[in-house]
Amino acid sequence: MLKVINLVKRYGRFTAVDNLSMEISEGQIYGFVGANGAGKTTTMKIIAGLLQPTSGEVIIDGINIFDSPRTVKRKIGYMPDFFGVYDDLKVDEYMDFYAGIYGIPYRDRKRITDQLLELVDLSEKKDFYVDSLSRGMKQRLCLARSLINDPKLLILDEPASGLDPKARVEIKGILRELKNMRKTVLISSHILPELAELCTAIGIIDKGKMVASGTVEEIMDKLAGMRKLKVKVKENTENAVRLLQEQPSIKGIRINGNIIEADFKGDDNILSLILKRLVLQDIPVISYTLEGESLESIFMHLIEKNGSESYDA
Repeated sequence: MLKVINLVKRYGRFTAVDNLSMEISEGQIYGFVGANGAGKTTTMKIIAGLLQPTSGEVIIDGINIFDSPRTVKRKIGYMPDFFGVYDDLKVDEYMDFYAGIYGIPYRDRKRITDQLLELVDLSEKKDFYVDSLSRGMKQRLCLARSLINDPKLLILDEPASGLDPKARVEIKGILRELKNMRKTVLISSHILPELAELCTAIGIIDKGKMVASGTVEEIMDKLAGMRKLKVKVKENTENAVRLLQEQPSIKGIRINGNIIEADFKGDDNILSLILKRLVLQDIPVISYTLEGESLESIFMHLIEKNGSESYDA
């Protein structure tokens, strides 16, 4: 659905986007992670056709956006990280205004507006003036507006920025609905746990460079250090230890009564095979826990490297 190839954006001597590439498949929700000033918004504006790059390509649904900008923009819904002032428009008038911009026939506008306002839970606010809405409601209205043309690709720049916890939960609920609708979504945020929960893949950007990309699990498996595995058994502790010692992914075994602790480096598939082997050897496993680095700690680790290395999971 989206291919970004060797994208560069310079302002004089400053490079905002530095040879960045990414690929998003149809139906994916792709989290774009980076600190303020990392280059997220600049990249998203280029993808949305609002900013010309210094060099590079952006291909959306098989079409180069710079060759056919009008055609491609009809396939895009863009939600910026700020909301304009519309003092004299009511919510339904605001939606009707944008429907007109996209050339949606007048007879269809009310139906589409009602459907989208229901999606973002603003049906009861359609007769309210936009400027009277709370920040969270404005964010949801902006999201509804970005869907007015039924886009194939939705670009959301910090949709939860500045929202209170309740409003962030509401935005997450809408994103889940979009995921169920098989919309392709590029979403930027610095709230890493929320992206880890919602996204099928993420890309981490620092100083304009993509420093890691892949699924959350792939990135954590590749970049995280050893994780701590705790296995509690009812009996046969010695047999359990012996079996664990045979596993290449297990190091540094420690025993505390019927609780076995070990350092583990591997993915969920390897872990499931180890647990299966324990059970097949008649070792009664009561419980297990796996503790390790969080996505935030991995993010900070990459940022501390200052973009000197690139990872592609």
